[in-house]
Amino acid sequence: MDKIKILWVDDEIEMLKPHIMFLEQKGYLFDTINNGRDALDMIEKNSYDVVFLDENMPGISGLETLTVIKNIAPNLPIVMITKSEEERVMEDAIGGSIADYLIKPVNPLQILMALKKIIDAQSLISNKTTSDYQQEFRQIGMEINGRLSSEEWMDIYKRLVNWELRLEKSDDESMHDILRLQKEEANTVFCKYIQNSYVDWLNGSNTDRPIFSHTVLKEKLFPLLNNSGNSKKPIFLILIDNLRFDQWKAIAPLLERFYRVKKEEMYYSILPTTTQYARNSLFAGLMPSEIERKYPQYWVSENEEGGKNNYESELLGTLLKRFGINIRHSYTKVLNLDAGKKLADNITNLFTNKLNVIVYNFVDMLSHARTEMEIIRELANDEKAYRSLTTSWLEHSPLFDILKTLSEHGVDVVITTDHGSVRVMKPVKIIGDREASVNLRYKTGKNLNYNVKEVFEVRDPGKIFLPKNNVTSSFIFSKNNDFFAYPNNYNYYVKYYENTFQHGGVSMEEVMIPFITLEPK
Repeated sequence: MDKIKILWVDDEIEMLKPHIMFLEQKGYLFDTINNGRDALDMIEKNSYDVVFLDENMPGISGLETLTVIKNIAPNLPIVMITKSEEERVMEDAIGGSIADYLIKPVNPLQILMALKKIIDAQSLISNKTTSDYQQEFRQIGMEINGRLSSEEWMDIYKRLVNWELRLEKSDDESMHDILRLQKEEANTVFCKYIQNSYVDWLNGSNTDRPIFSHTVLKEKLFPLLNNSGNSKKPIFLILIDNLRFDQWKAIAPLLERFYRVKKEEMYYSILPTTTQYARNSLFAGLMPSEIERKYPQYWVSENEEGGKNNYESELLGTLLKRFGINIRHSYTKVLNLDAGKKLADNITNLFTNKLNVIVYNFVDMLSHARTEMEIIRELANDEKAYRSLTTSWLEHSPLFDILKTLSEHGVDVVITTDHGSVRVMKPVKIIGDREASVNLRYKTGKNLNYNVKEVFEVRDPGKIFLPKNNVTSSFIFSKNNDFFAYPNNYNYYVKYYENTFQHGGVSMEEVMIPFITLEPK
């Protein structure tokens, strides 16, 4: 590795020779100069890794020099050193995007620490993260293969996501591979857990039952409405379609400027983990077969034409009425940029309602677009890139403007979703007739042919409260990172969909999803 080269600018530079000699013994290289104007000439002619800059110098001051340096080399780290403890000077320096700020007199160890923070921070953090994960790897592995409850599985998934985010900063590819393999192992065991538990959960014979799509509003949202009492402040429920827990963790820092995270919880999506089933269930407070029976006018089956989620507002109304919640409420669905901008411009008009539900479909559109558009495939070719793309979108979206406005008006916000998605890698062959559903992660139909060991099979959909299209219809769900592929034109089909984000099946990423309560700062 090349030695770090530093420019130290101070009108009393001769008095700092002992400091420089100490740091040179540590392997750092120094150029020194005693005024800002000559420093600017040196920066234009040479390449430096860090600049130490005295704030109080004759001629052009340190702050003036800082401004010009940032025009010449915007990304060059600068450590401002000054005798002044005035808040104004600190604010001006920090406003100039400095890397650190030191008060004279400084000692060599302070300088060394500043250099470590700037130059070595990345590698130090990476090494510490790798070491920490190596220590927890064995513990997580033991827990995965134990008898975990639904709550404990959510804890495991949160910890794996935490390590995934922390190891993003590490260049150790071997640790990335180890985490990926451990996550796959966890998903394999989790899928078995769902297979063994899901039917019993829904039929009330398993006390370990988690909160599901059809119970989450009753369990999580209604208490917030009740606790708000006579407060005139509205509550906003924002459902970002297809938002995984790791994507929530990626966008959370953007929102921390305006909100405190009051609660960071999860719930389980029902199967299939798709909008048609999970979101309708969420707003109705009922399982799909119950919606079909109780409100047939609001349910569109697999083999019928038309949108499958056109009656979410009506289903929400029936849910509130069923629980005797007589409040003013609104429902808004945002499907494109223009609709988002219009909502952002008029968001305060909704403040007369006690509850406002906003469904924001962008993340779902992004996952589908990623399959269809080559440029999106390149931008989001793995989980890290997918999170980054989601974060970039939010920061420049009307939704971000909406959230800032709500914070400014002291409005509490709940952010959640209806299901997640998983990056599919392994094709599983299946044969079906023309009436079989088209989703890559689940299939329903009457003439499905498959290897029962490769899927989660439910021969009687009624046991998991799903409608039957035909008397002999069954459901099968893909597991972990599998996806279904037909034998016809198999290689083309596999190549087209492999390494894309899909939903509908069973995986930690699809099933365990965020329910976040925010309060404005």
